[in-house]
Amino acid sequence: MKVIFAGTPDFAAAALQAIHAAGFEIPLVLTQPDRPKGRGMQLQASPVKQAALDLGLRVAQPEKLRGNTEALAMLRDVGADVMVVAAYGLILPQNVLDTPKHGCLNIHASLLPRWRGAAPIQRAIEAGDTETGVCIMQMDVGLDTGAVVSEHRYAIKPTDTANEVHDELMSIGAAAIVADLRELARSGSLKSVAQPENGVTYAQKLSKEEAKINWQESADVVTRKIRAFNPVPTAWTDWQGKPMKIWAANTVAQHGTAGTILAANADGIVVACGDGAVQITQLQPAGAKRMTAAAFLAGRELSIGTVFE
Repeated sequence: MKVIFAGTPDFAAAALQAIHAAGFEIPLVLTQPDRPKGRGMQLQASPVKQAALDLGLRVAQPEKLRGNTEALAMLRDVGADVMVVAAYGLILPQNVLDTPKHGCLNIHASLLPRWRGAAPIQRAIEAGDTETGVCIMQMDVGLDTGAVVSEHRYAIKPTDTANEVHDELMSIGAAAIVADLRELARSGSLKSVAQPENGVTYAQKLSKEEAKINWQESADVVTRKIRAFNPVPTAWTDWQGKPMKIWAANTVAQHGTAGTILAANADGIVVACGDGAVQITQLQPAGAKRMTAAAFLAGRELSIGTVFE
């Protein structure tokens, strides 16, 4: 069975490697064009491109698919049975969706229809969801609206960061798509269930602005945001006129004026919230490396009563 693969980040690269290891023929891999990254802004290949080249697979990097007759012809020439899509980053128009014999299957990191869209893992943690997962979905032209082929659940731990949930779902998604492709190869079709109309939520893209901590919010909300935005865009607060990233914190049973430092010792920096308080255990001042609160305090004096903006 011929499988076209389309994806860009690590989440997708794991699925590509699993599909290849399972023995499926992958005649073509689509991924985003190389982008400038790092301090030197040098062009860097996506994790999917790097994985594909390591596996000796053909790679194409169209800027867009809509209205791209050359890309469409390339896809049709492959004669694929199915296309697997995972965090690709480009809209697939109907003529692309119709190209493979069995259409396109998407690996989506949520329990649809909850958290359709760009940042399902982060939004699930931010909202306080206790469960998320991966859905394999038969794609249509809507935003993550296609019928669900299979659903795979994951219980979010109270300490899970977005990075940790990402890695769990990455493994779950890779195994799930291989299982569904094997079923498709065996039976020639896949059963799917239309998404319910109730329970739809959208996971909007993340922004640095929204990652700024609002100390007027409750301690539970603040700690969820810190976990949800770890590692990107990373929760932050103003300290001495510069942004300071907050990497890890937990709630504590203390109270005070929102934003005020209530304690600062080797266990962490306790900051009052609108309801309760958080104990910061890992942070990163501007221009410095990520460090524990104890390491931060070892070289600086932080007075009780200081206010974070």
